[in-house]
Amino acid sequence: MVSRNELLAYIEELLDVAGYSDYAPNGLQVEGRESVTRLVSGVTASQALLEAAISHEADALLVHHGYFWKGENPCVTGIKRSRLKLLLETGTNLLAYHLPLDAHPTLGNNARLGEILEIETSGRFGAGDLKGLGLWGRVESPLSPGDLTDRIEKALSRRPLHIPGGEHSITTVGWCTGAAQGMIEQAALEGLDAFISGEISEPTVHIARELGIHYFSAGHHATERWGVQALGEHLADRFGLEHRFIDIENPV
Repeated sequence: MVSRNELLAYIEELLDVAGYSDYAPNGLQVEGRESVTRLVSGVTASQALLEAAISHEADALLVHHGYFWKGENPCVTGIKRSRLKLLLETGTNLLAYHLPLDAHPTLGNNARLGEILEIETSGRFGAGDLKGLGLWGRVESPLSPGDLTDRIEKALSRRPLHIPGGEHSITTVGWCTGAAQGMIEQAALEGLDAFISGEISEPTVHIARELGIHYFSAGHHATERWGVQALGEHLADRFGLEHRFIDIENPV
């Protein structure tokens, strides 16, 4: 058991939360019980995940995608009301960490994706609010786009969409999980052969073709299952908590 405030203070320092300008608040988003014994982690605080966490008698739910995003309707109606009502009625804490969890050098989504794909990190890239968020590395021997497609599918259990950026083989790969398709131009400026992210937009296809960089859309959910799970396991080990990662299936 650990007090909620002690747990929050530890995570804030661990993830350097104060160092990020984000699109949603990081940390405690919905206040529940003051002590935490059972921790459930998951990618997105959907109704299905809330119900699963509560069925496991979780004191706290740790997620990557929480609530209160910039630009969203602030009114507590509809889906938002149903979700908040369930958390408040059951006294379940909701903890959410977005960019700080993406960026952590060992527990983060990007670090974990590199490990899962067996690509050793050589450096970081990115600009603006995403400065240093993207990672890049060299593969052990040149890969064809088909080889990298197969590697991603094997690691994530989801076949990525490949947009060819030419006929070249792949030696250097950049990656940034989730909706980071807009970083493809920065990856190309780094001289990388390929870039992996979660989502794809209509312009991404033309950018990949015109800048000569292979693009792989591997799935937002599929690329971001790993950081929150690693953080949950780390917290469980440090504070002696019961931890369960619950994966709510999402094909996107």
